[in-house]
Amino acid sequence: MWRLTLRTLRADALRLLLSSVAIVLGVAFVAGTLMLTDGMQAGAYERAGAFDRHTDLGVYADRTTLPPSLVDRVRTVDGVAEAAGELTALVGVVGVDGRPVLGVGLLAAIPTGPALRSYDVVAGRLPDRPGEVVLDAPTVAAQGFTLGGPVGVGGATGAARPYTLVGTVDVAATTRDVGGPFVGLVGADALTVSGKPGYDRIMVAAAAGTAGPALADRVAAVVGGDATVKSRQRILDEAVEDGVRDLDQFRLVLLVFAGVAVVVAGFVIANTFAIVLAQRTRRTALLRLVGARRGQVFRAAALEAAALGLAGSALGVALGVGLAAGAAALVPRLDLPLPAAGLTVTARTVGISLLLGILVTVGSALLPAWQGTRVPPVAALADAAGHPARGAGRVRLTLGALVGVAGIAALAGAAAVGQIVLVAMGGVLSFFGMVMFGPLLVPVLVRLLGRPLRPVFGATAALAVANAARNPRRVSATATALVIGIGLVSAFVVGAGSVKVGIERAVDARIGVDFVVTGVGVELPAPLAGELAARPEVGVVHEHRSRVVDGVELRSAHPALARRTLDAVDAGNVADLGPGSVLVHRELAAARGWRVGSTVAVAGRPFRVAAVVTADGPTSQGVPAGHVVDLADSDFTALYPDERGQLAEVEPADGVSAAQARAAVETVLARYPTVNLLDQAAYKKMLTGTVDMLLAFVTALLGLAVVIALVGVANTLSLAVVERTRENAVLRAVGLSRGRMHLLLAIEAVLTALVGALLGTALGVAVSAGTVAFVARLGGGFTLVLPWGRLGLTLAVAVLAALAASVLPARRALARPVVEALGEQ
Repeated sequence: MWRLTLRTLRADALRLLLSSVAIVLGVAFVAGTLMLTDGMQAGAYERAGAFDRHTDLGVYADRTTLPPSLVDRVRTVDGVAEAAGELTALVGVVGVDGRPVLGVGLLAAIPTGPALRSYDVVAGRLPDRPGEVVLDAPTVAAQGFTLGGPVGVGGATGAARPYTLVGTVDVAATTRDVGGPFVGLVGADALTVSGKPGYDRIMVAAAAGTAGPALADRVAAVVGGDATVKSRQRILDEAVEDGVRDLDQFRLVLLVFAGVAVVVAGFVIANTFAIVLAQRTRRTALLRLVGARRGQVFRAAALEAAALGLAGSALGVALGVGLAAGAAALVPRLDLPLPAAGLTVTARTVGISLLLGILVTVGSALLPAWQGTRVPPVAALADAAGHPARGAGRVRLTLGALVGVAGIAALAGAAAVGQIVLVAMGGVLSFFGMVMFGPLLVPVLVRLLGRPLRPVFGATAALAVANAARNPRRVSATATALVIGIGLVSAFVVGAGSVKVGIERAVDARIGVDFVVTGVGVELPAPLAGELAARPEVGVVHEHRSRVVDGVELRSAHPALARRTLDAVDAGNVADLGPGSVLVHRELAAARGWRVGSTVAVAGRPFRVAAVVTADGPTSQGVPAGHVVDLADSDFTALYPDERGQLAEVEPADGVSAAQARAAVETVLARYPTVNLLDQAAYKKMLTGTVDMLLAFVTALLGLAVVIALVGVANTLSLAVVERTRENAVLRAVGLSRGRMHLLLAIEAVLTALVGALLGTALGVAVSAGTVAFVARLGGGFTLVLPWGRLGLTLAVAVLAALAASVLPARRALARPVVEALGEQ
């Protein structure tokens, strides 16, 4: 029986070829993910101690920072050979052309003592005294800096200052490589540029022969209870943990998408085996007549699936190596907090991938194999058509309807009860409802979509519709595989589109000025707003700042802009906002009993309530909704002079054109490399750029699931061509042309794919609607927006792919001579 099974597998290899493609792609995704993330993890271990090669102990701040004086005290501890403070911060670099160097720059304080220096110098030397700087070698080469020349470096404290370039270092593929310039300064300069009051940690090099634990105890006694002393091994372990934390989340995300691809592959495999085994009913019946038992036939089908799974999985592992290598080259170009990627192929990865492919293939084939053994031998021998086209039973249809209604109800109720779990549950139940109710729903939709084609293509279209709907279970299973991929793509497309529109509407409502100045990963430098306001071309400068005091959020506001950000004014006049007065939001006023004219205390100073207002927007974490007080910019500055923001609105002065104002602002910003000047359109694009990147990333990952589903369409069509060999030959004999045969199969493929794509789109939109309604209930003003262009593009791609999938089956249908095909049994 085993030899017969292997011969059968060889004989039907061509029929199962496309099914194996589904296995190959699914396993390749899983294998590639594991190889890529294993390579990243191995790299994280290698890079963990890149800048601690000479560090024996580390002193870390428990809450804020470590004062510079503590470095001197640690240096005097017996057994300490050298101690130096270290910090990292974001900065900007001014290029030789006077313009900021693109990309966020990373600043690090570099020890001056040779015992703690762990940087790889490419040219020159490391800084030894204040006023000296080192940069990464790629930045120096790209910008044309020269050793001994000036380099402008600026941070959160003010305008860029000139430093002398004394060397270049190699930080590529390390934790100090963030995609922009790397800047190294001595400790005192790093504190000045970053604006930090102290260091993030103190690195300690032990004297020769000094015991680690004893030295750690002595250092701990000096630093006191506000800092933690860590051994070298603990420093390395925590560095590795930090390096792989984001990596674990990244691996989980990729494996989730890989799981989707594998599930879709399972649907394709199950449908393929159902068709192939049904077409073998006469052969199976003959085996039963000559003595084969049902168990033997079942085990033979399972063995066939296992062999197919093993072969497909092996090819998938090989393809996974290529996918991982390509992804490893791509990861450094993405703005992701991940270590540089390598490629690691382990026996564990190969074993998991092979086992997964075999289990999915065998598991998907078990039900078709079991059903194939239930046909009585005599009835099977009498069935010349191959197998009957059966619909779904009443129990399945009833259960499918109930599950589908429950899913729709869960999606509709997600926003009302505020439970995001209901959205996920509703999506899953709706999908399974489609799966169970599909044998009735899908053929109806096929006939409905095929109706407009009949006047155009005549009898060919009528035949295609009849063929597509001939076997309800088959066409339902084929379309269902597409529902998964298209549904998830549509959900992300609609969700991303709704988020983008919500962000853009919020910008329109909150930002009504011509220009916005933003900090590039850092707060705006303290003198910047004042310098901008001093320019005669600028009329309004408002820096967004806030501070939470006793559960109330205090916000800076500009009298000329405050009204625009409000939804309603309950009482008073917003125009009265000025020095000594405040705007109180409705919820806070009701909770405290404040009214217009009331005197309230803010940070110990009395203020008069100018108006009670309403603004529908989020508050800081831990602040109840509406517990907000708006103060005039001048009062906020007087109360909290050190509070900085990351955004400032700029409006031209009366009678000054936007171009003139922009030129004036750019003149000021030329000395501040950590800020950007944007107009409203550019600001919106900056805020929504991450959404676009995430959507592209997700669509690319889900695209594999869609490809596998379309492989299923081609596979089903190919097997149907084999099944309808004599039927197609009769059509050709009575005059059906080769072009019409191509058209017949193309229409059948398009109808099947289009039904799956439409059902998937409907499911994705429903899931997005529930999610957006839930988010809107929490706040933020998001509404469901349907990006018709992208949804239409998704459907168009599915249709075009279905047309492509019909080409090979059509060629196969036309390959055999008519006379030979008419003799097919």
